[in-house]
Amino acid sequence: GEGFASLLEGGEHPFRIGLSIEKEGSAHRTLTLRAFLREYLRKHGELPEEYVRFHAGLCSEPDWSSIDEDAWSHATSEARCVELGTEEAAEVLDAGINRLASGHNDTILIGGPPCQAYSLVGRSRSRGIPDYRPEEDERHFLFREYIRVLDRLRPAAFVLENVKGVLSSRVGKKLIFEEILKDLASLGGTNSGLYELRALEISEGKLRLTRIRTPYDFIVRAEEFGVPQCRHRVIVIGIRSDLVAAADSAAITLPGGDSMSVGEMIGDMPALRSGLTRTRDETAAWKSTVAEGAKDLLRHHIENGNHALAREFGKIARMAETRFPATREQRELPATYGKSNHPVRRFVENDELVALAQHSTRGHMASDLSRYLFVSCFGKTVGKNPRKADWPEALAPDHQSWEKGIFSDRFRVQLSGRPSTTITSHISKDGHYFIHPDPLQCRSLTVREAARLQTFPDDYYFLGNRTQQYVQVGNAVPPYLARQIAQLLLRVLDASSGESTSS
Repeated sequence: GEGFASLLEGGEHPFRIGLSIEKEGSAHRTLTLRAFLREYLRKHGELPEEYVRFHAGLCSEPDWSSIDEDAWSHATSEARCVELGTEEAAEVLDAGINRLASGHNDTILIGGPPCQAYSLVGRSRSRGIPDYRPEEDERHFLFREYIRVLDRLRPAAFVLENVKGVLSSRVGKKLIFEEILKDLASLGGTNSGLYELRALEISEGKLRLTRIRTPYDFIVRAEEFGVPQCRHRVIVIGIRSDLVAAADSAAITLPGGDSMSVGEMIGDMPALRSGLTRTRDETAAWKSTVAEGAKDLLRHHIENGNHALAREFGKIARMAETRFPATREQRELPATYGKSNHPVRRFVENDELVALAQHSTRGHMASDLSRYLFVSCFGKTVGKNPRKADWPEALAPDHQSWEKGIFSDRFRVQLSGRPSTTITSHISKDGHYFIHPDPLQCRSLTVREAARLQTFPDDYYFLGNRTQQYVQVGNAVPPYLARQIAQLLLRVLDASSGESTSS
């Protein structure tokens, strides 16, 4: 939604969100606030001063309806808090479809069924539940509600997104993805040909829609679109039959610029220390814990003859008093803010802002700080994450899964010179997979850093507690990727009608 709504062509936003459905309360509040801001910007051309202050932490959340009652009414009509698959959601959706169909010639349906039942980790967890029966797990069949909405709306095009695991997910002997494709093919009646399916293809710097040879053609690699993250997802594009000729000739030139790395995206953000849990959280105690961990690792690597890593840990130990960050939260905008020519940074940064929001750290156990220090130093020195055999025995986690090798990479640094690994909702749990590349900070990523790697604009504010904010970030499609899909579909609509009447 953010990617489609953010597309700007000829000074106008050609796509407007007519209705969004979200069951989780904090995520719904976030979507409602974002809808309010879009409508306010459309009317006034700038962010409300009250929002800029709230975003900067200078005031509590205001009553948005008192700032612009019409914009708030629009937002609450657009973003609805209901659960897909329930009667209430069906009523809301059907009413929204009737409203949109009467006011717009062309619509686009974007979204997809919840992915927990399809992800490899989710399926592994389900198998560990006694008496679990996949055919009774309603999450496997929520795609049918997406298809029901598609059948009612009959949009010009649709975008269906899910995890790669949907390609191999089964219920009994049936492949879920094959069932999805069959249902899509049957829209409008068996073999009606109402929609043709296309995959996204990048060739010679251009993005096009292409016919598929295998379901794996639907896999989209976000890093190929400039996103600083190796996020691989299944994205199915459906084109209404009367638009297929326009779709097959449509193409856009990708924004260009070098591929974006973690360091380029978050490296100039203010340095922070993590918190300490299960003990007094003081800067001096944190510095002492990290410095002692560095000294222990220095001795270990000297004894084992690994002089490159030993030198790195020696530097950390010496810098304990002079270079370590002293705060857990920093809102000051970097000196480089708004000065980058890279298209991704230009997409993310906003000159109206006076501060960075939600750039604050969570706490870690003292034992995990040494693990974070080891992994980040290893990544900086060796250029990759350590394998289980590289770990000092004293730092091995006390987990059965570690001994069995199941999650031997459960501590993982995001390497500064590469795109990050996939930002998932697991970041809300402990942060072990999302360690900051700077050893001096010795922590996991903040909400704002994770949001940047997902290419959320800096003016996007996530409501709810920190855990809920992380989940919202991890569950999203990168807006920068979605915007490029939106631009391509706009070309299809423009070619077929001569002008865009999309919603």
